[in-house]
Amino acid sequence: MLVEYLGPILSEGHRALVFSQFTRYLSGVREHLEATGVRTAYMDGSTPNRQEVIDAFRAGQADVFLISLKAGGFGLTLTEADYVFLLDPWWNPQAEEQAIDRTHRIGQDKPVMVYRLVSADTIEEKVMALKEKKAELFARVVEGPVRSRPAARAVRVLRWARVGSARRP
Repeated sequence: MLVEYLGPILSEGHRALVFSQFTRYLSGVREHLEATGVRTAYMDGSTPNRQEVIDAFRAGQADVFLISLKAGGFGLTLTEADYVFLLDPWWNPQAEEQAIDRTHRIGQDKPVMVYRLVSADTIEEKVMALKEKKAELFARVVEGPVRSRPAARAVRVLRWARVGSARRP
């Protein structure tokens, strides 16, 4: 499903960040993207040349930057990308927000589109529901009543079906 979305995005000259908490999965995604001709950069907690990888992405040597949530959730500014894909949900909504914020920095001059890929009829849907409740609670406690908060950032949740199950809108 990721390749289906990236194709048109990349052909229009956009660049993307792809986050996952599972490095083995992220490595497999990288292999698949590269096999289809997509230029990638990759960073996880074991990447020794972190700054070189970041600089290569910024210089346009890769169209998709695959980053583990732990490695990319803090201290990065990647305004060169204007699409963000989260391949798996985290229990902590703030960890994902920090990852998304890599593109929402000073110097970003394009709208940023954020997509969460969620498998239909799995624990991921339950995690997403729990995260929404947690985020609502946080907002009420920290930010006050709903009517006083600014509009939330638009995030599109893409649900993909497991083999044998029906697709959901």
